[in-house]
Amino acid sequence: MTKEVNFGDLLQLTPVSDCWGFDRGQPIDRFYIETFMSRHAARIAGVVLEIGGPLYATKFGRHQVDTVEILDVGGGADATYDDDLSIGTGLPGDRFDCAIVTQTLQYVYDVSAAIATLHRIVKPSGTVLATVPGITRISEREYPDAWFWAFTQASASRLFGDVFGPEDVEVTTYGNVLAASSFLYGLAAEELAPEQLAHEDPDFPVTVAIRAVK
Repeated sequence: MTKEVNFGDLLQLTPVSDCWGFDRGQPIDRFYIETFMSRHAARIAGVVLEIGGPLYATKFGRHQVDTVEILDVGGGADATYDDDLSIGTGLPGDRFDCAIVTQTLQYVYDVSAAIATLHRIVKPSGTVLATVPGITRISEREYPDAWFWAFTQASASRLFGDVFGPEDVEVTTYGNVLAASSFLYGLAAEELAPEQLAHEDPDFPVTVAIRAVK
């Protein structure tokens, strides 16, 4: 006989949080992004490109970073470059020691072209640190007709490996069935135990993280 499941507060058709869990603490995918950035903090150095603002370059690069330049489609206040990664004509080649591209490629329809741009703009031996969503909610309200993709370890490995070479690409997945379910409901990382967040089950990737070296 199948054991009955008690869904408790989760037996509902709307999420607990409608803003990714920001109103409850740190979103679970952000926890995994920071875990990945901390792991590769030594590579965040020299001339760094980051999308949108200098968040992770500042937090994890610290004294290792000489310059942070910002790519922002639409040209935000901190933008150094107003360009589309899939086009990239305004981005200089062989300039960056590190490019930080978090939760961005799902908005780029031509992902392969964007990865080719990243390969072109980092220096020889430069590193791209990228994260993309796996199991995730989307927001048609905030990003109407602009959220194109979710990724797997296989798709990220193939997309980056085709450009950087498979031997120079490392793909890591973060998450498990509890973390994925909690993220979909909008719970925060603080509401799970550290060991629950740390458990890795490749069948339930919340966050897919890529380190690619030119």
